[in-house]
Amino acid sequence: MTTAKSITRSAPSSVQATTIASSLLTMQTQGCGFIDLTGEAAKFVADVHARDGALTLFIRHTSASLTIQENADPSVLVDLSTVLARLAPDDEDAGWTHDTEGPDDMPAHIKTMLTGTSLHVPVLNGALALGTWQAIYLIEHRTRPHRREVVLQFVGASR
Repeated sequence: MTTAKSITRSAPSSVQATTIASSLLTMQTQGCGFIDLTGEAAKFVADVHARDGALTLFIRHTSASLTIQENADPSVLVDLSTVLARLAPDDEDAGWTHDTEGPDDMPAHIKTMLTGTSLHVPVLNGALALGTWQAIYLIEHRTRPHRREVVLQFVGASR
């Protein structure tokens, strides 16, 4: 077992959750790829005058997903797309039995299961508590464009 030589933790802070604010974010995707939602999430937090609490993002679909990933080097998103394609190929010869909407149907469901449908982001002092290189992304797993809905919900204290 190894131990860290220096661990620090700030003093706990608490607020009474007096606000629950929700909004539905709707977008048209252009097919497979990553869509940065960080700006929309930050705008929602500002619009509801959030101070401290938590933002939940939930996508209302089973063939698209949400993730927090690096926002500095675009090659990260390319490599992530490559690995998801390797794990669940859209190949008609892959042997998927569920192909109601085409050969990318079942692979899209698998990719969503691997990446997830919801995120939880702390809000501190009115801002998303994301790291310097983090961004919130919707991942479209279908090859055709789709209309996607993401529920945004802030729970916490407002200004």
